Amino acid sequence: MRCRSAIILLMLSALAACAHAPPHNPMARWVPSPNFEPRRPNLIVIHATEQDSVAESLDTLRTGNSGGPVSAHYLVGRDGDLYQLVADDQRAWHAGPGRWGTITDVNDASIGIELDNDGESDFAPAQIDALVRLLDDLCTRLRIPRTQVIGHADFAPTRKRDPGFRFPWKQLADAGFGAWPRGPLSEPPPGFDPWLALRLLGYPLDQDDSPGHAASVRAFHRHFRGDEGEVLDAQDARILYALTR
Repeated sequence: MRCRSAIILLMLSALAACAHAPPHNPMARWVPSPNFEPRRPNLIVIHATEQDSVAESLDTLRTGNSGGPVSAHYLVGRDGDLYQLVADDQRAWHAGPGRWGTITDVNDASIGIELDNDGESDFAPAQIDALVRLLDDLCTRLRIPRTQVIGHADFAPTRKRDPGFRFPWKQLADAGFGAWPRGPLSEPPPGFDPWLALRLLGYPLDQDDSPGHAASVRAFHRHFRGDEGEVLDAQDARILYALTR
């Protein structure tokens, strides 16, 4: 009986190993090389669920929806509870169309983090504390640059607004994550081009056909000014100069 049980366990182990083995092209002879590594993300995108509960968001992120299936790597509850839905080295469906700098397929290059928030409320301290711990783990373990933390609206300004103007970007920057102007702001030199500075940061102005690139300016304001203004002003120029100089 023990021998039979051992055989069954060995068979189950072999089946499990086969289930997780990488697919091999039947057209080619498999001659494996040790010179490879998993695909590594180089960007982290923060979202707000704009739903009413963790339970609702877990259902949305794990099922089909009217607009098609969506997912994220992590969901952070308002109480700081942390859920992982997709492995770090897998491609989650959280970004959709958009671009950040030279990254044209954000899903392929990023880790997506959803925050349980209805889109109108402040973010709970416990939730932000958990997010900071998660960012520290991801940036350390996956070697993602700590400045490469953006919001959904930053790279898709004509479609998205999350995580919204209430998200505490400065608090995140004080913890060492994301871009933020440091030191006293100074006047930019003559000829400084704020639109070029926005492009240098990564904002996709060429995909924003709103009058005066209002959608991109609004996304920039949500991130760096805590409002939803649609026109660049002198303070924006100072911030952009500090961010890009």
